[in-house]
Amino acid sequence: MNALYLAYAYLRYNWARSLVLVLVAALIMFVPVATQTLLSTSERALVARGEATPLLLGARGSQLDLTMAALYFGEERPEPVAMAEVEAIWDSGLGVPIPVHTAFSSGGFRIVGTTLDYFDFRDLGIAQGRGLSVLGDAVIGASVAQALGKGVGDALVSSPENLFDLDGVYPLEMPIVGVLAPTNTPDDEAIFVDIKTAWVIQGIGHGHEDVVTANDVANGTAALANAAVVQYQRITEDNIDSFHFHGSQDGFPTSAVVVVPNDTRAATILKGRYLDGNGPTQLIEPAGVIQGLVDRIFRIKALLDVVTTIIAIAALAAIGLAVFLSYRLRAKEIATAVKLGARKGMVLRLLSAETITLLLLSALLAGLGAMVVSRNAEAWVGWLLALGT
Repeated sequence: MNALYLAYAYLRYNWARSLVLVLVAALIMFVPVATQTLLSTSERALVARGEATPLLLGARGSQLDLTMAALYFGEERPEPVAMAEVEAIWDSGLGVPIPVHTAFSSGGFRIVGTTLDYFDFRDLGIAQGRGLSVLGDAVIGASVAQALGKGVGDALVSSPENLFDLDGVYPLEMPIVGVLAPTNTPDDEAIFVDIKTAWVIQGIGHGHEDVVTANDVANGTAALANAAVVQYQRITEDNIDSFHFHGSQDGFPTSAVVVVPNDTRAATILKGRYLDGNGPTQLIEPAGVIQGLVDRIFRIKALLDVVTTIIAIAALAAIGLAVFLSYRLRAKEIATAVKLGARKGMVLRLLSAETITLLLLSALLAGLGAMVVSRNAEAWVGWLLALGT
């Protein structure tokens, strides 16, 4: 007890040196634990998104690009697949196809055109407002609402695909009718609209208004208008009935189709129908694609562990050297204590008590830091994954 009291008194007197040693030792303990926690959480988050998506249908090409565009709403732009493929799966009765259109964005966030089945599939809940019900409505993720400072009653405007394409894509103003509850997934970073709204943005569907009215004819000013039409950039109650789509919906595009098979047998049959390598479409298992990506990414984990170990050893050696030099500087102090009657065992207990106290304080500080990382790992990883895409 006397040794502990003397150790505490010494450390308090030399508080600056003690604080530096505690912080350095705590950092050495904290970094490997925090790194492993974040890496493990990242791996689980990446794989979980893929495992939660049974099958993914898209145009033949890069499976990774297709997966990143459909699951993480990244910048990848896979070749579109026709809605006829969606109808084919519906007609097969083997599963539920959910189209995902991710070609456009607003305010730096991806606009995801889909159907109401998507919200049930991802188990997305509405925190504010309501869900999609009218052409032009938008429901935003929690992170979108926070980043843009928008909520129910505000509006978003889609970004044009090409500023010089005046005959193609027109910006569309979309009223925000709902805000999703946080999920710590890429859904927090998305703006959801009905897929028909995405087609309106793409220019496939639009509304018309006759500029020539009955009053114009009566007043003799009809020639000025010359039966011109106006293409709307906003869908309202007054003009929604005028919106229509040209061509057959079977030929309309979607970026990918999430396929939820009825059972394992149905999944096997569906996969067998898309085995032709020369076909225009492919049916993939996102879990396998993501696992392959994770395996490649986390190959550096072993190298990172080695680097962390080397740094930890070097830092521990530096701490040991600092403690040793401290003891050397205290040689006269220790000699005086011995002359006053302190036994060598007492001196060793005193020095050991100081060292153990420093290590315990460092471990406590590192443990608190690791606890904070563990509790917030999912949120931080979700934010980093969304930022990366």
